Amino acid sequence: MINEQKINEILSSNIPVDKTRVREILAQALELHGLSALDVAALMPVGDAELLHEIYATAKKVKEEIYGKRLVLFAPLYISNMCHNECLYCAFRASNKALRRRSLTQEEIAQETQILIAEGHKRLLLVAGEAYVRDGLRYVLDAIATIYGVKTGTGAIRRINVNLAPLCLEDFSLLKNAAIGTYQLFQETYHRETYKAMHVGGKKADYDWRITAIDRAMMAGIDDVGIGVLFGLADWRFEVLALLQHAEYLMQKFGVGPHTISVPRLEPATGSIIAENPPHAVSDQDFCKMVAILRLAVPYTGIIMSTRETANLRRETLALGVSQISAGSRTNPGGYSSAIDNASQFSLGDHRSLSEVVYDVAAKGYIPSFCTACYRLGRTGDDFMHLAKTGCIKHMCEPNALISFQEYLCDYAPEPTREIGEALIASELEKLPFLARNLVEKYINLIRQGKRDLFV
Repeated sequence: MINEQKINEILSSNIPVDKTRVREILAQALELHGLSALDVAALMPVGDAELLHEIYATAKKVKEEIYGKRLVLFAPLYISNMCHNECLYCAFRASNKALRRRSLTQEEIAQETQILIAEGHKRLLLVAGEAYVRDGLRYVLDAIATIYGVKTGTGAIRRINVNLAPLCLEDFSLLKNAAIGTYQLFQETYHRETYKAMHVGGKKADYDWRITAIDRAMMAGIDDVGIGVLFGLADWRFEVLALLQHAEYLMQKFGVGPHTISVPRLEPATGSIIAENPPHAVSDQDFCKMVAILRLAVPYTGIIMSTRETANLRRETLALGVSQISAGSRTNPGGYSSAIDNASQFSLGDHRSLSEVVYDVAAKGYIPSFCTACYRLGRTGDDFMHLAKTGCIKHMCEPNALISFQEYLCDYAPEPTREIGEALIASELEKLPFLARNLVEKYINLIRQGKRDLFV
């Protein structure tokens, strides 16, 4: 699955920056077919400001060709920080006595969900430490049912994505039947030697069990999967090339690549010296370049930017190909209803509320999207990939973004956000084709009259 020798050969070749070659690669990227490993390697060493600007501009264009201006918003919901693993960079690791351990009851999970719904969220990422207490996986399945069952006024969580420990095939089937959206799992680092050094105990120490989890998920029928790397553990260039190998492997074996790729950087975590001093820290410039390269290399995928990064850097990456962001996040169980913060997995860089993020996103001309239509209409897996690869998915994404944004404006937005949001919707409606504009205007008017949960 991951050919380290091939990656090392590419990296050791020290391909010089050739402006003509770089521009040829960028022209090729605009065809939306992705890039080869050699193409990616040719972009990695670029440091010239003019060429970087061209890479960034191309990434922005590719993202908008695929997804339009919509930007999906979600929040993580941590239900437990219990863990049996020994990951040296993580506050959740089993031996960390500085961490306050907590596993939420179903009543507490419902309370957290109510708070997130009241803020306007429609989709959540359920996260748990890799030690399920009480009834094992049943605890997680019950949590999913609890979240879906919470209704607050006209609000509800319409889609739950999950970031959970690797499961066996049978358990993945149970997870599939719980009506999840995307199953997300990060390899953390694809560099096997680094992986061994960083994961010194627990089931997670088994590199192969973890990297094959996505296979088992897809074999169980979960056809939307998300992969990612914790950047800072190993050379970012190696990790990007390994990510591409993993994506290509999935495409060849299952006919479906990753629905999302996440790009978290290692951030300070309670009780972890390594988290304070990343072995291979990634500079802001390299990080931005990396995000843009991933957009060009895997154009169909959703790129997720978390609140690990500062508000300013997150703003910058919106123009580099990012298509999904978390907002108003807490990384500790019970974090939305409690100020206690010594139970968090890592430090946050962006502490803004959902409404503040929505205002900022809209002010920059992006359409905040709370859409969950694809999951509910069966536009997943191969169906989604076909629409994304041909650039057709934006014809669903932008209309649904506008419709779901209107619902947010009516139910949750403070006045300044409502004003800027209504102006943005009016402007974007004018850009839609005639038939699409008429349909979206009809749905928006129905939303204003009290209808909810409309989509195309």
